[in-house]
Amino acid sequence: MYPPLNQLNVHPVSLSFENWQDMLKKRLSERPNYSVENGTIQIGQVIGKFLGAPIDVDEYYNQLFDFVNSPEWKLELLSEDSLDKTIDNTHFQAIQKVINIHNEQKLSTKRFAAFLDGEQLLLKSKVPVIHRKLREAMISTLELFEEQETNGLKSPELRRVLVDLVKWSINHLQPLLDQADPQVAMPKFLWYGDFKKSHQYFLYYLIKLGCDLVIFHPEGSDILARLNQETVFTFHYPNQQPAEPFPKEKRSRKSTVAYRASKEIESILNNEGSGLYKPWQLRDYTPSSITLKTTYDELFILAKETAMIRPDFLVRDGEVRIPAIFAKIQGVSKNRKEYWDRLQSISQLSNSLLIRSLPITNSSNSDFRYHYRNALDREGLVSLEKVIQSHYWPYSFLATGLQKGIAHAIRKICETPGLKPLVTESSEDVKIYLFTQAMFMPKNIIQLMERFDYSQAVPKLIIYNNETTGMLSRSDAALLLLLNQFGIDLILYNPPGHNDIENYVDERLFDKHWLDEVVFDLEFKEPSLFKKGLFQGILKNLRGD
Repeated sequence: MYPPLNQLNVHPVSLSFENWQDMLKKRLSERPNYSVENGTIQIGQVIGKFLGAPIDVDEYYNQLFDFVNSPEWKLELLSEDSLDKTIDNTHFQAIQKVINIHNEQKLSTKRFAAFLDGEQLLLKSKVPVIHRKLREAMISTLELFEEQETNGLKSPELRRVLVDLVKWSINHLQPLLDQADPQVAMPKFLWYGDFKKSHQYFLYYLIKLGCDLVIFHPEGSDILARLNQETVFTFHYPNQQPAEPFPKEKRSRKSTVAYRASKEIESILNNEGSGLYKPWQLRDYTPSSITLKTTYDELFILAKETAMIRPDFLVRDGEVRIPAIFAKIQGVSKNRKEYWDRLQSISQLSNSLLIRSLPITNSSNSDFRYHYRNALDREGLVSLEKVIQSHYWPYSFLATGLQKGIAHAIRKICETPGLKPLVTESSEDVKIYLFTQAMFMPKNIIQLMERFDYSQAVPKLIIYNNETTGMLSRSDAALLLLLNQFGIDLILYNPPGHNDIENYVDERLFDKHWLDEVVFDLEFKEPSLFKKGLFQGILKNLRGD
């Protein structure tokens, strides 16, 4: 039956979201692109990528479970967790032997594959055209590696990739080759979740062999993006979320039609670019700030605006950019009533924290130099993952999204420090100082950040410094830089018109508004009980309390 066939050609079939499942179930002889003539058999291959996650996540994972466990699909699961990583030591030694020969003789890809075959490292098939295709697929994979990697087949990563290709081929492909028949069905695989370089080359090898392959990644990462130049059917689900462990059983919850419809409407109305956001919709986004440059009068108008109403508010790619205020008010207005009315109005907002006694922080003398250096990534920047997973991280009790936001703010202030160095300090010393002080935020500051719903009212830290109740410290300045990067509004009052934050922070980072007069030892004026009660009543009405 098979001797007349001496060549196997593979062509992807045209897919849509509506037809791909039916196409996957069809025998190869029933698919488009199938032909047998002049000793050559051509088959239609199913390759599809499904990136992101649908609205009904339970149904999504139940479907994945069926794809792998139901006999009607016959899909073999491949993932970082499911791959069998065992390899016979003789195979490992044989791979090293071929690499040593290559280092001495600089083998071509075809000769390299021939040596792999000679060392019994390539799979075999009882079907001649598949047997030949196994070697062709390995040559194609080696050619791609030579093209993609620095130094080609001399790359130090070659051994790791080859070891992985050999062990995964033996452990996952070989058992399926016994049933492979180019007139009926080739092996079928489902890749799920995150991936590394070796995984990419292994999937490329399977594609070149003629296997069917469907890829699912809930977060939207594309395992074939760098390796496969051919057009592959790709479907994007509306949402993106971290990949959960592949299901070991079906989920019992079943969403109702009304629930799915509700979630679909939410997805449409509350997508990143709509400008409409539910409370806490952006809680898992990473905040950063853009500091607004305002006049003195504008400051009090913008301070009461929600973040999403402010100019240049932006939500994109999992990040939210918050237009924030960072301003210092020097002196006092001649119109004292207006001065106190404005100060009291913003300080009484529900998300404001008024500081009248300094310093805010207790400076830490802990030596975090070692921790800082170990927290850096390859680019020399603070790694969010390393910091959050460290034993010294004090904010692990906070919601995960908020932890990422704080870590991102630390990364940014260390990347471009706005703190003036001391005479004896190097640039790295300043970064270590900022990194260290960020680990010791006061409880009331942390709670201010916890109340921040990024698209809604922007929390405010208001400092009234009449210099009779302490002085602003350098560790306070480090805290203000962190809060500014996080998107908190910062408004500093200094009635005498003296320097305080200027002693520590680059003055280009904040606005400065000079008023009519300088006044010494000016006591803070509490709002009248009537005004305070009226204001709180208005706030309660606005909130619906």
